[in-house]
Amino acid sequence: MAKRSEARPQATTEATDAAGPGILGIDIGGTGLKASVIDNNGKMLAEKVRVSTPHPSPPGVLVEAIAKLVTPLPPYDRIAIGFPGAVRDNTILTAPHLGEEVWHGVDLAALVTERLGKPTRVVNDAEMQGLAVIEGKGLEFILTLGTGCGTGIFHNGELAPHLELSTHPVHGDKTYDLYVGAEALKKVGKKRWNKRVQKVVAIVEALTHYDHLFIGGGNSRLVTFDLPSNITLVSNEAGIDGGARLWGANSGDRHQHSVTADKT
Repeated sequence: MAKRSEARPQATTEATDAAGPGILGIDIGGTGLKASVIDNNGKMLAEKVRVSTPHPSPPGVLVEAIAKLVTPLPPYDRIAIGFPGAVRDNTILTAPHLGEEVWHGVDLAALVTERLGKPTRVVNDAEMQGLAVIEGKGLEFILTLGTGCGTGIFHNGELAPHLELSTHPVHGDKTYDLYVGAEALKKVGKKRWNKRVQKVVAIVEALTHYDHLFIGGGNSRLVTFDLPSNITLVSNEAGIDGGARLWGANSGDRHQHSVTADKT
């Protein structure tokens, strides 16, 4: 049996420490929006809130959905967002699951700051997960399996320029999104999907020669093939908790996402 490394962080309603009210972490997905307030270690300070992602989802609609979603959460003084597409300097370059044309060139950080009144940073959603789980040594790669297929690369703890594999062809005319995304899983079933994921992992290894690969996203729980010691399955909760490291805060608790457990 393969081994799965996953543990969900425990939410708490304890007051924040003297470092400040906390960081609002937002995970934007193709199907759902999730948010919580975390401390400087990435520990949740409130129960996570979630709603379905609106479709269609132009920038104004999405920002209003975020504002409504986070209303019941405790105070925060910074915002960290993981977005499902290519992001550079807080600006959206691609948004394959939210309406490509209306998002190109949108400074999402500026829009959210204007609406919620707090400084905001935005990165790709896979990179946000990676920030929560990387060890900061060598070349680390995160592959996320959800609505689509996300990626992030880190070298000695530093985020590298984004590599948008999700829209790159991997098999015939199928992109990574189409090959191992949620629709592919529904179409071909769990067994064939796992074989496809194995192929993608082999390609990523040949492409990057990573020292460690993390596999996250909502569908990582369905991975059943045996994993070598340098591949770790991680909790999807990391999509919020990476906000601590995005803001340069202490992320010493990030390994709470990786505890070996038997896989069924």
